[in-house]
Amino acid sequence: MVDCAGPATVVFDKTLTEYDFGPAHPMSPVRVDLTMRLADELGVLEHLRVVPAPVADDDLVATVHTRGLIEAVTRCGTTPGETDLEHGLGTDDDPVFEGMHLAAAHVVGATAEACRQVWSGESLHSANVAGGLHHAMPDRASGFCIYNDVAVGIQWLLDQGAERVAYVDVDVHHGDGVEAIFYDDPRVLTISLHETGQMLFPGTGFPDDTGGPDAEGTAVNVALPPGTGDGGWLRAFHAVVPPLLREFEPQVLVTQHGCDSHMEDPLAHLMLSVDGQRAAYLALHELAHEVCDGRWVATGGGGYAIVDVVPRAWTHLLAIVSGRALAPDTPTPPQWRDHVATVTGRTAPHRMTDGRDPAWRDWSLGYDPATWLDRAIHGTRLAVFPLHGLDPFP
Repeated sequence: MVDCAGPATVVFDKTLTEYDFGPAHPMSPVRVDLTMRLADELGVLEHLRVVPAPVADDDLVATVHTRGLIEAVTRCGTTPGETDLEHGLGTDDDPVFEGMHLAAAHVVGATAEACRQVWSGESLHSANVAGGLHHAMPDRASGFCIYNDVAVGIQWLLDQGAERVAYVDVDVHHGDGVEAIFYDDPRVLTISLHETGQMLFPGTGFPDDTGGPDAEGTAVNVALPPGTGDGGWLRAFHAVVPPLLREFEPQVLVTQHGCDSHMEDPLAHLMLSVDGQRAAYLALHELAHEVCDGRWVATGGGGYAIVDVVPRAWTHLLAIVSGRALAPDTPTPPQWRDHVATVTGRTAPHRMTDGRDPAWRDWSLGYDPATWLDRAIHGTRLAVFPLHGLDPFP
């Protein structure tokens, strides 16, 4: 693992857990609380400066979102019984809750601060595990996402003078909101590895979606078959992501780490382990150092196995952000397991591993067109690599 050559931070305060759609909603804020408690009790936060999360003002949110959406979110969050389906508010995915604008703007502010930390040089790496709300569109909420914090953070970097920003999204769902917002902007490379939209929300993100007329090749989609596990996922990642990042040469790498690709996640159908997810985080950290001098902003995202998966996956992420990766077989602290039992009534995992070896076969060794996975990878390379002057064939 590359040594961290500079300070690292996590942007967090406990009020970020007020982004809360209610007890029946799958995206429970408990997952963020359990992550930060686990990271603290394992000593990860000793190597990360914890930075308070500011609340984004309306002008910052409006760099990506319409004033109409901001007004609708504010109105619905302050008027009992109010919904606005035109703006995606009041659906099963995005039910209205009191104080919704403040809670969502707080997540935006946290990611924007992580971007500021890295762009200013105060931090080499910075994370916001409460962020990664990648589905929100300019004019509507979507898929548990009220505002698109990662898009606002990327836009902030561009407004500060960044000429090239790369965004890599490893959530099981297509990063459609971020892609759509920057689809016509050649300064932003968006790469999403996700379960195919043939099977899963939001039903988008296919290889031929490659960017607008003035930004061809800057939208990249790897649509993976259901059932893809560690080896297949990592094969796809390494066949697509490193060559494109090296060619694009971003000044900052922004990543979204939805861990709903895990085999135990209730909302999707990929079969990764925590060990496979950890391997992806390590690879992205290495790439940040290789292609953009270590400037790395990492966010959370989806993940609905809130006890068994999310805290372990994101604690591994935070440890890697700190420059001191945890050993996979690290035991979880007894006091953390006791807290999980008290808060959720469930038994917490005893180790930070699923006991898997996330080995993968390199694409350069050849591919098998008879397999769905290899056809998916080849389709992406064929659609995008020539637009970057790269050879799509092994």
